[in-house]
Amino acid sequence: MTTLLFCGDPHGVFGPMVDAALGAAPDGIVFLGDLCPDRPLERELAPLLEAGIPVAWIPGNHDADREDWLDGLARADGLITPGDIHGRVVKIAGVRVAGLGKVFRGRIWHPEVNGGRPRFRSRAEMTAALPHHQRWRKGVPLRHHGTLFHEDVDALRGLRADVLVTHEAPSTHPNGFAFLDGVAAELGVQAVFHGHHHVHYAAGLPGGARVHGVGIRGITALDGDIVLPGGFE
Repeated sequence: MTTLLFCGDPHGVFGPMVDAALGAAPDGIVFLGDLCPDRPLERELAPLLEAGIPVAWIPGNHDADREDWLDGLARADGLITPGDIHGRVVKIAGVRVAGLGKVFRGRIWHPEVNGGRPRFRSRAEMTAALPHHQRWRKGVPLRHHGTLFHEDVDALRGLRADVLVTHEAPSTHPNGFAFLDGVAAELGVQAVFHGHHHVHYAAGLPGGARVHGVGIRGITALDGDIVLPGGFE
């Protein structure tokens, strides 16, 4: 049986998660955003990579709080496989995993504001509307590298997956979004794993998909078993 592990927001603390993951001998690992690595990610995850375990992640909102965190993930994406899966569907140990990281922000797009119509559908559209002094590296401001744009969801249209990983939560969390329920249904997934809210829980969507919130620095397996409780700040 395939063992995939889904890791809650590390916020720069990887040691206990790496140790627990190695003990579970998984076929793959997915981090659910807010990695915030203070040193190169390949060094933080070296024991996993040396064991030949595929590692994937989606970015969270806090990964764009600092340039060095964002740059660290960008560098690691060329060194770690599958790497950043935001806006993609990848196969990990035979399981199709769809990634949708980052967070909704009303200045860009919020599914429950303005009838769900985005102010800017794409990063290129926002960049074109910004004066040069407000751009970061000729693109959107730094913080909006942690923002969901509609183009990210568009990238998943027409694709199928077994699992959806998100940073934001679907409607099963009090601060979640029914819009993500629809994304899960369109992809045809059997399970959704999300971070961001720092709590462990399990629930179900009307279509039958199971939802697992994963606590901060916690780990939940594909079958729903909690490998590492997490929840410590």
